[in-house]
Amino acid sequence: MAAIPPGSTIGILGGGQLGRMTGMAARSMGYNVHVLDPDANCAAAAVADRVIAAKFDDADAAADLARNCQVITLEIEQIGVDALAAAQQYAPVRPNPSTIRIIQDRALQKRWLTDSGAPIGEYREVTTLEELVAAHKDLGSLFVKSCRGGYDGRSQARIESVSDIVNAWKSLGGLRSVAEQTLELDVELSVMVARRPSGEVRVFPPALNYHERQILAWSVIPAPLPAPVLRQADEIARGIAQTFQLEGILAVEMFLLKNGTLLVNELAPRPHNSFHETEVACATSQFEQLVRAVCDLPLGDPTALRPGAIVNLFGELWERGSPRFEAALAHSGVRLHLYGKRGARAGRKMGHLSATGSTPTEALERVTAAFAELTENESNQ
Repeated sequence: MAAIPPGSTIGILGGGQLGRMTGMAARSMGYNVHVLDPDANCAAAAVADRVIAAKFDDADAAADLARNCQVITLEIEQIGVDALAAAQQYAPVRPNPSTIRIIQDRALQKRWLTDSGAPIGEYREVTTLEELVAAHKDLGSLFVKSCRGGYDGRSQARIESVSDIVNAWKSLGGLRSVAEQTLELDVELSVMVARRPSGEVRVFPPALNYHERQILAWSVIPAPLPAPVLRQADEIARGIAQTFQLEGILAVEMFLLKNGTLLVNELAPRPHNSFHETEVACATSQFEQLVRAVCDLPLGDPTALRPGAIVNLFGELWERGSPRFEAALAHSGVRLHLYGKRGARAGRKMGHLSATGSTPTEALERVTAAFAELTENESNQ
């Protein structure tokens, strides 16, 4: 299979921060970048040679993108099936549309994982209120998630007792959903695996993740977890990538239960928030690895040269004016990455702080101390 060399044009479906950072990596390697996004002034516009402003289900726009590119990838999985098919008529779409179609529907994803032998928690597919009642009766406390759309805790509801069921179903709009049994979690982790079309596979060290309000607050790599857990997580991610015959990168979110069981939570066929620290910690960032993978170039070394950590920056930081980033940057080893988004609002990811250290604990302590400066300054304004 022929590599797509530097000087070629990469098309990205989606122009958010992941598209922006992928575009930055692509440009540093000599590629041109075209982007399709509903917002002509999306975050990735600043690094793109061309932006097509169109909805993600616009097949004509996707075809227009692909006609002028040598390969298409994505930064958001919720792309219309017809748009993916239209793009594939003119350029290879990586990951493959069949992979994206499975992952973008939670019920299909759960079925695929089950059929593939991946370990997952107990769940039920629900299409009616009555089926949700039955799921609660069978499984007890639940997290209910709509099958399509939703991220960072959106389109999800928690059910702890019978009294929660009706409101939860209404909050999801009565849409087809999956009801997942609530688990006794020890920690959450994720693994990023890359595979190029010619078959080479490389896996980043697992990241340890912490969520607040079901949104990633911080992440650290390599995850300070027992070696057997790390090996099992690596094996699971490799197995999923090989079964998919993945072309690109895939984040595998996992749960480590209190009893030591490791389960797959969800898949994301794109760069992932929990691997932003690969830019400062690893020999190859997740964004460069995506470019290498979709262009069928030799994959980069994913080794963590030093531990790294990130803390996400949300729109709340801007509610009382611009944060004083100089206070955070005064901390040794800390870097700032802003996404160029217009309009901060509560819950919106605006950027992240990253830091390295001699140990994962030191990296995390450095970045959280720097973040504390931002919140302290904000509260004193």
